[in-house]
Amino acid sequence: MLTLSLAVCAPDQQSDPGGSSKPQPTDPSTSAESGSRPTAILLEVKGAITPATTDYLLRGFREARHIDADLILLRMDTPGGLSSSMRDIIQEILNSPIPVVSYVSPPGSRAASAGTYMLYASHIAAMAPSTNLGSATPVKMGGMPGSPEGQEKPSKDKNDKQDEGAPGADPGKREGNTAMERKVLEDAVAYIRGLANRHGRNADWAEKAVRDAVNITAEDALDRNVIDVVAVSSEELLERIHGREVQMASETSRIKSANARIVEFLPDWRHELLSVIANPNVAYFLMIIGFYGILFELSNPGAIYPGVIGAICLLLALFAFQVLPINYAGLGLMVLGLGLILAEAFVPGFGVLGVGGIVAFVAGSVILMDEQNLAVSLPMIAGVALVAAGFLAWVLTHMVRMRKQKSISGREELTDRVGEVTADFQGRGRVRLGGEIWWAQCETPVQKGQKVRVLSAQGLELTVVPAEDQ
Repeated sequence: MLTLSLAVCAPDQQSDPGGSSKPQPTDPSTSAESGSRPTAILLEVKGAITPATTDYLLRGFREARHIDADLILLRMDTPGGLSSSMRDIIQEILNSPIPVVSYVSPPGSRAASAGTYMLYASHIAAMAPSTNLGSATPVKMGGMPGSPEGQEKPSKDKNDKQDEGAPGADPGKREGNTAMERKVLEDAVAYIRGLANRHGRNADWAEKAVRDAVNITAEDALDRNVIDVVAVSSEELLERIHGREVQMASETSRIKSANARIVEFLPDWRHELLSVIANPNVAYFLMIIGFYGILFELSNPGAIYPGVIGAICLLLALFAFQVLPINYAGLGLMVLGLGLILAEAFVPGFGVLGVGGIVAFVAGSVILMDEQNLAVSLPMIAGVALVAAGFLAWVLTHMVRMRKQKSISGREELTDRVGEVTADFQGRGRVRLGGEIWWAQCETPVQKGQKVRVLSAQGLELTVVPAEDQ
């Protein structure tokens, strides 16, 4: 169940950054039309934008519709995050029936990278003094040092000089080094320009933020029509945007926010937990621990610890997978691979099952996540695969060593053992062997107490010869 905490702003006071309050003039038309104060639900984006952020904001948007809020106030302080999560959030903003106000606050905050896109997508873009936004260039996560990703494009070669004088050509325009980087860059430029044009904001500066990673302060952003309002506090912001007309999904709407009641929808334990385990590498590792823990418990009933730890880790991994773009074919290959590796220990596959299991496990790990920026890191996959290969090598070595050892049970174990004659006999008689009395056949006469050696066993009868004859 979701918990809401209410923060009601007094109609005649406004908080400032120093914690003091001052009289706030009210609009005589405040809620005169509806007879009640408007409601603004406050959502907070703090830190990197991840699938956990998407989950939290989507639940917040649903709650806003549930309580029939007049406004969604999105307070932001983010360095950016995953493009897939950002696009899910922006899609929700653009299709929201309730106006969304993105507000970079408190002073000292920023809306960098993905935060810039979200600010442009919002119906009202606002910033507090001493804040900034920009650096919206898309980058590939996990790039190796020295790789082309993120580097400035080198000077044009001789094949490119012919275009330098073309109309509209910009020699300093960043276009990317590789075909893939150019595709991603152009897609991001078109995306942010579309958001800017939708709300009548500065599309040229938005493109520079993507191509050149430029930044801008709150005051300059207001002067250049990048944002709509600069406000010191949330209360001041709500008063200043009251009555503004904004473009919704299919029509325009007039904002009602003067003297609004602010309802805070703060991140709960679910968001905090997802923030930790929604990392693909963490979720992946939890799944591996959970799988092995449960299998060890099933193979050694009563061990308790492997089963408890494995169950907890597996449930946490499944909890994270519900917000991650999981490819179930990859997940199935991983489970199949782990099963084949373990089956090698119990089925005489001569390494075929184990090798096939490792191949299936690695292939499944690589395609486990649908999004490139959410893929499990290759070093993590390689490390787990090496551990599995080490386990397989240990099993095969142990099996080969066991085959070379002499049998310690059954009829084979009786061969060459030494027993003692219990009574004189020639032909058929009795011998004591390993604390047991056996029938024995011996062609040579033997006497009581004489040592005999077992040549073979047939049923419950031994063939023996005097030990001194061997």
